[in-house]
Amino acid sequence: MKTALALLLFAAPALAVELQVDPAHSTAGFAIKHMMVSTVHGSFGKVTGTLNHDPKDPTKSSANIQIDPASLDTRVEKRDAHLKSADFFDVQKCPEMTFKSTKIEKAGDKKYKVTGDLTMHCITKPVTLEVEGLNGPVKGPKGANLYAATATGKLNRKDFGLNWNQAIEAGGVAVGDEVQLTVDLELNDSPPAARKEAQAETKPASK
Repeated sequence: MKTALALLLFAAPALAVELQVDPAHSTAGFAIKHMMVSTVHGSFGKVTGTLNHDPKDPTKSSANIQIDPASLDTRVEKRDAHLKSADFFDVQKCPEMTFKSTKIEKAGDKKYKVTGDLTMHCITKPVTLEVEGLNGPVKGPKGANLYAATATGKLNRKDFGLNWNQAIEAGGVAVGDEVQLTVDLELNDSPPAARKEAQAETKPASK
């Protein structure tokens, strides 16, 4: 009887695991041409979300990622204020940026093409990202299993209504249309109490 039960458990398919994005160790970055020659880099520091990970068949997994556009940082305060204004992200009117996967295809060893609906600037469009991972698990200091993945892709900002630009004297425009995206995620399977503690560590200390 015990042998039969052991065989049954061994043969049972692995269940999907809900992994939480760790906002303290995750970021979304972007790069875009400036004045037709240089490249400006920026990031969104507040990234959250979940991944329903199917370890037996990762193509059956699903992701739901949220990015706070108000957490944008290009290391120049005046430029950040302009990017958050109605000329670009309009964070007052459109405070949410999300990516919800609709299809995952294997593209190599721990490499996938993930198609999903990206909502940005109150506009939703399908995009496809190249994802490397899931790497792990590694046992974290608080006992949770840690995983990591990196997603990259390109999009045209005008597809999302980010149309502001300015002509330059030498010809061309100040801001390019193509945006390079890089999203680095650390995820864990920790219970709610541990996740709450981890999130508390990311909040600034009260004065």
